Amino acid sequence: MKLGLVPKIIIGIILGTLIGQYMPTEVCRLVVTLSGIFSNFLKFVIPMMILAYVTMGIADLTQGAGKRLLITALLAYGSTLIGGTFSFFVADNLFPSFISSNVTEQLSKVAGVTLEPFFSISIPPILDTISAVVLAFILGLSLSALKGKTIGDTLYGTVKDFSGIIDAVLTHAIIPFLPLYVCGTFVDMTKSGKTFVILGVLWKVFLVVIAMHFILLFVQFMVAGTIGHKNPFMLMKNQVPGYTTALGTQSSAATIPVNLECAKANGVSEQIRNFVIPLCANIHMCGSMITITACATAVCLMNQIPIHLGTVVPFIMTLGIAMVASPGAPGGSIMTALPFLWMIFGKQLGDPNGPICALMVALYITQDSFGTACNVSGDNAIAVVIDKVYKTWIEK
Repeated sequence: MKLGLVPKIIIGIILGTLIGQYMPTEVCRLVVTLSGIFSNFLKFVIPMMILAYVTMGIADLTQGAGKRLLITALLAYGSTLIGGTFSFFVADNLFPSFISSNVTEQLSKVAGVTLEPFFSISIPPILDTISAVVLAFILGLSLSALKGKTIGDTLYGTVKDFSGIIDAVLTHAIIPFLPLYVCGTFVDMTKSGKTFVILGVLWKVFLVVIAMHFILLFVQFMVAGTIGHKNPFMLMKNQVPGYTTALGTQSSAATIPVNLECAKANGVSEQIRNFVIPLCANIHMCGSMITITACATAVCLMNQIPIHLGTVVPFIMTLGIAMVASPGAPGGSIMTALPFLWMIFGKQLGDPNGPICALMVALYITQDSFGTACNVSGDNAIAVVIDKVYKTWIEK
């Protein structure tokens, strides 16, 4: 019996937890080593995936590509801002009832703890994520304007062939090994003690954050279903494989192949899904913003640091742009956020190398997979909206 990707991901999660909990350290390090090698290969492929898919997605939008790019970026940024603001209001009203300062010492014991691999193989990407996105914008918009004229057809054909190569790499080298990647992630988290300690101390915070993710996703798919004239509950059902994959990979970019299939199941046209899904994987961070804002509020309450809307909104607006560079690796969003945490914690307590920021990392990493799953699921809600807008413009 051939298993689908979702059952394999679930098996990877279960095996990772069991191995991390019961197997010797050497076995755990072996799994983490293999997972780490695949992770480095994945980071090498991700910028090329973005370059290929986003370029072709924009290039194929022969009418008004720039407008669609602008609308997609504005929808993604607006969703991220709404997620962060919503998170602050909920956290500010609920967290004081169950957070006390005595949890800081317990959480600090696991901050920064990780399981070391036996060895690692460095595979530096030929482009970083931001460079790939910017180059894709330039090439895509240029090809969209030049295709079919005196120049542009040769380069268009080259990029199309390159996109086909990336498709083959994803099909035969990335997707089959995603369960290993997921397994290694959960082995590390379980063996190092992050998951159980943090859940044991702040499980109420965790539940509130997850609830906020689901509330935001419900609203997003209801809006998308209304605009796209589709059943929102069917849209959410079709998103389950993408959501589950993101739980294990903790990477928006790594979930692109599966999320493209979810968009296809939702009836999103090929040129729109190949454009919106890779693009939003890098600019739409609503789930991560919910988690970071909630964790920052929790840390402030635990350490009696004043926090209010006037300090949170500039932080959210800044981070909504800065996190464009973050989707390549698990925990990328919180690492991107570290240089900006002083906007909430202050210059002294917001030192990226200080204990407060280390606590933020420990809090966030355990919940990162759920934030990532919220991000990628929201990507498909946006894709449904953009697809409807595109088809309406074409009809006119």
